[in-house]
Amino acid sequence: MKDIGVVGAGASGLMAAGRAAERGHRVFVFEKNKIAGKKIRITGNGRCNLTNACDWDTLISNIPGNGKFLYSSLSLFSNKDIMDFFIKMGLDLKIERDNRVFPKSDRARDVVDALLKYASMHNVRFLFESRVEEILTKNGCVSGVRLSDGTEKSLDAVIVATGGVTYPGTGSTGDGHSMVRKLGHTITPLRPSLVPLLVKESWVRKLQGLSLKDVSVEFLDRKGSRIYNARGEMMFTHFGVTGPVILSASRHILEYGCRDVFLRMDLFPDLTEEGLDIRIQNDFQENPRKMFKNSLNKLLPSLLVPVIAELSGILPEKSANQVTRNERQRLVNLLKNLKCEITGSRSFNEAVVTAGGVCVKEINPRTMESKLIKGLYFAGEIMDVDAYTGGFNLTIAFSTGYVAGNSV
Repeated sequence: MKDIGVVGAGASGLMAAGRAAERGHRVFVFEKNKIAGKKIRITGNGRCNLTNACDWDTLISNIPGNGKFLYSSLSLFSNKDIMDFFIKMGLDLKIERDNRVFPKSDRARDVVDALLKYASMHNVRFLFESRVEEILTKNGCVSGVRLSDGTEKSLDAVIVATGGVTYPGTGSTGDGHSMVRKLGHTITPLRPSLVPLLVKESWVRKLQGLSLKDVSVEFLDRKGSRIYNARGEMMFTHFGVTGPVILSASRHILEYGCRDVFLRMDLFPDLTEEGLDIRIQNDFQENPRKMFKNSLNKLLPSLLVPVIAELSGILPEKSANQVTRNERQRLVNLLKNLKCEITGSRSFNEAVVTAGGVCVKEINPRTMESKLIKGLYFAGEIMDVDAYTGGFNLTIAFSTGYVAGNSV
C-alpha cells in the first residue's frame, strides 16, 4: 500500500482518486475549494454532458488537440466504459442529439455525487481548502507536497489534476502549471478554446438571443481559403456568436489567430439556391400585396426578418409581387452566404476548456506518468489535450484520470 496524493477534486482528479484507492492505496485529495467538482457542477448549463456515445473513429476525430496521445488511455477506459461506470454508480443516463450523454436527471451535481460515492466506497480522504504550493522531490522522484500554510505531507506519488485556466472562479487558475514547470516540465502556450467569438458587424447585436438549430458555417481567411467548416447549432449574442458549432470552430480560429477571419453562414443548408428561390416565390405568391419587410415571417425567425430585409437592399415597403428576379436572387445569395468578420474571442473566463498545457511528449501515454520525475502523474486538462464540444473533454478527463489512478 502506498500513500498517493491527488491535487484537484475535479473530474479527472476524482476519477483518479477513486481508481487508485480501489487498487488498495491510501489516497489523499488536496482541493483548494470548499467542495469537490466545482467546475463539473456548472458544465453544460448545469446538466453536464459527461461523455459521447459515438464510435471510436468519431471519438478520435473530435479530439484535435493531441488526440493520438490518448489512444492508450481511451483504449483502457473508453467513452463506453465511462457510461458503464456511472451506471454502476447508480446514475441513470440518457443519450441526446449527436450522441451527447447526460444524466437522466439533468443535474450535474448527480455526476459529482456519483464520483464522490466511488471515492467514499474506497475510503479516499479529502482535504478541502488545502492549496498545494509545491510538489516535493528527492533524487528525481516525488517525495510529497507542501501546502500553502507550510504543512508538508510525505507521499509515494502525486497525480496533478488541477485543470487549465478557464473558469478561474472554479479554482482553475494555473497552479498546476506553475508547480510542474518548476520541476522541469514544458508548458505549451495556453489559449482559450471552445470560446464565443467576437464579430465586427453591428447588425449581429440586433439578433441577441437568437438560436439557429441547423446552420452550416464556414470560416475563411482573407484570400477565401477555408479554415474550418461544420454544421450544427449556433446563437447570436450582444458581442458576436456562440453555440456548439461556433465553440468547436473557435479552437481552430484562435490557433489561426483571429486576424482577417470571416464567417459565412448558410441558413438553409438543406436547400439549393434554386430550391430556396422556389420557396421564396411560393411565399410571395401567397400574399402578393404584402410589403417585402413583412413577407419573410414564414421563412425566418422574427428577430432575423428586419436584419435580412435591411441587408438585402430591397426597399422594405415594396410589395412582394414587385420584387424583381435579380432582387430575389440577391436575397437567396444573402441567406446562403450571410457573412461577418471575426475580430477576436471572449476571455478564459468564458472558455469551456484550455488549449495548451503540459507537453505530452514528456508524459507516458500508457500510464500518464511524467518521463522526467518518477511518481509524478497527470490527468485531465492540465495536459496539452483538448477536444470539441459534445462531451469529449470530460471523456478525456475521466479516461486519463482512470489511467493515472490505475497506473500509480
